[in-house]
Amino acid sequence: MSVIWKQDQEVVAKDKRKIALKRAKELKAHIEDYLQNKQNIPDGFEIQEAYNLAKGKLLKYFNASEEQWNNWHWQMANRIRDVEVLGDIIDLTPEERDAVEKVGKQYRWAVSPYYLALAMVGGKGGAIWLQAIPSIEEVKDRYGVEDPMGEEYTSPAPGITRRYPDRLIINVTNQCAMYCRHCQRRRNIGEVDVHKPRKVLEAALQYIRENKEIRDVLITGGDALLLSDQQLDWLLGELHNIPHVEIKRIGTRTPVTMPQRITPELCEVLEKYPPIYINSQFNHPLEVTPEAKQACDRLIKAGVVLGNQAVLLKNVNNQPDVMKRLNQSLLKIRVRPYYIFHAKSVKGTRHFITGVDEGLAIMEQLRGYTSGLAVPTYIINAPNGYGKTPILPQYVIENKNNHITLRTWEKRIIPYQISS
Repeated sequence: MSVIWKQDQEVVAKDKRKIALKRAKELKAHIEDYLQNKQNIPDGFEIQEAYNLAKGKLLKYFNASEEQWNNWHWQMANRIRDVEVLGDIIDLTPEERDAVEKVGKQYRWAVSPYYLALAMVGGKGGAIWLQAIPSIEEVKDRYGVEDPMGEEYTSPAPGITRRYPDRLIINVTNQCAMYCRHCQRRRNIGEVDVHKPRKVLEAALQYIRENKEIRDVLITGGDALLLSDQQLDWLLGELHNIPHVEIKRIGTRTPVTMPQRITPELCEVLEKYPPIYINSQFNHPLEVTPEAKQACDRLIKAGVVLGNQAVLLKNVNNQPDVMKRLNQSLLKIRVRPYYIFHAKSVKGTRHFITGVDEGLAIMEQLRGYTSGLAVPTYIINAPNGYGKTPILPQYVIENKNNHITLRTWEKRIIPYQISS
């Protein structure tokens, strides 16, 4: 009897293994296309030879040293913001030069030498170039609006934007290492870099002290990390001493556009005031570089929790495999993909806007096809400051009388009974 039982169990085990092997083969088939396409979507670690050549060209042009390149003050002082300088570094056609000049008369532009080196690697018209260098499409836009979020109508105190019950934004500067061509606050950039005066920040802090429901404060701009270490130390210290403020958040793109800003001295300041959360904005795998990793490593060592808020941009990252590669590369440097924002209809940026169906197609190719850690939430910001709205593929087909019908990530339709 025991021998027969053992033989039966062996048959069952073999049958289970056959089923498992068949399933594994199905799963492998799901990823084969991506693995093939991935070879044509390098991240910043895979283009180092080309990057070093571009960097060398810039160092030669500016007659600068490696030490200067790694100094964020040098990067800021030498931002490229003139078409003549850009044309000296990169061959521009007359049409390209004319476009930059025309746009520059209406919208300010500047790009750090570090980020321009990445744009040179990606090539003119590439994903990095499009984010950094003015396009004639910016002045052709007749439909965008300057403030689609209605931030001027959601500012109950100087420097404050409030759209939710328990959290708010302090806007501390209009300065950035690079003025992204898709910027949602380009109306604030102006022609001169200006940090908010101390009296504005003190008024914002007083508002927070008087409203005890505020437990979460986001410091942003512009780019919040372009405040000096001393200013950040003061502001974070003031927030840290407000009992009902539980967490501080910082919005910055410096790990992407100028990772040299993340210095040991800055991290000493951040380490003093936990918990601090930083959300950056990596939009393309080429932006995930060894320098970006070093910046993120330093922040993590200081106890900062890192997330990423990508913006869905036409011809930059609106392909499922590009977004998947970006999110997987971010996890490798310990940055958690948090949001994918649908681009806002900001004046001068409508050439970046995709269809919502493109965003949903990306989400369909993330959920189930890669680890959940690499699946952010796709968000549309409701107009006029009414907040973030998640946009999801439809996975619940029917919900009736404790029975639901599910559509899985493989588009299998499966009934599911909920216990009553």
